[in-house]
Amino acid sequence: MINDRREKVFWHSLRNTLLLLGMVLVLFPMILVVTNSFKTLEEASKSFFAFPQSVNLDNLRELLNSQNYFRYVGNSLMVTAVSMLAVVLFIPLVSYAIARNMQRRYYRFLYIYIMLGLFIPSQIILLPIVKLMSRLNMLNSWGLILLYITFSLTRGVFLFVNYIHSLPIEIEEAAHIDGCTVLQTYFHIVIHLIQPMVSTLVIMDVLWYWNDFQLPLFLLNRSREMWTLPLFQYNFKTEYSFDYPMAFTAYLVSLLPVLVVYCFSQKFIINGLTAGAIKS
Repeated sequence: MINDRREKVFWHSLRNTLLLLGMVLVLFPMILVVTNSFKTLEEASKSFFAFPQSVNLDNLRELLNSQNYFRYVGNSLMVTAVSMLAVVLFIPLVSYAIARNMQRRYYRFLYIYIMLGLFIPSQIILLPIVKLMSRLNMLNSWGLILLYITFSLTRGVFLFVNYIHSLPIEIEEAAHIDGCTVLQTYFHIVIHLIQPMVSTLVIMDVLWYWNDFQLPLFLLNRSREMWTLPLFQYNFKTEYSFDYPMAFTAYLVSLLPVLVVYCFSQKFIINGLTAGAIKS
């Protein structure tokens, strides 16, 4: 009895220790971002890991007063919102059609064709894509949105098809018996059942769209007016110096919208587990 209690205490202590270490590893970079955003450049140069001597809001004022800063915020918001709206509307519909018709040759071929995109590194196709977009005169925000939707398709379809396969088809069959069409069944029942996966897709893709640097660098470099926030933040680094306080202030401010999306999407993960499963 005593040995069992000691073993339970040991594993409980080990679990808490590992959780504490994990929390420190996750929070430490965030603490560095917050502390350095309130430092002056001189303080950051002397000690990167030390706390600021006082709360300095000059970096925040300078950032918000930067030329075209809010234009870059608007560009990022527009690209992220339009891309995410198209992905949320399009990918679940495509995935549902494939998942419920996998016995047909055409849908199996379509699924395999889309999945081939998972095995092609983006770096290999980046140059041909940029050349193609240049010929189509789409080196702009709308071209960037189109590429985001295209690149999201393979991962999104893979996740949704497998998730829809795990849903009980009896609920949909009951809806069909009651006279619902396929679209009515999808919008009234299936869309509620797949909300956990929709929330997962939103969180993953919003993080990618909002923080992406590579694609905007290649597609939006013709004009500063089209820049997104990551391109603007890159300006704090020059060949011989890096303005850490201003860069971390920009990172901290740009982090807030992503946190809002994450907190808002969390509740749908729980609600989607049961919504639509009860026939009223």
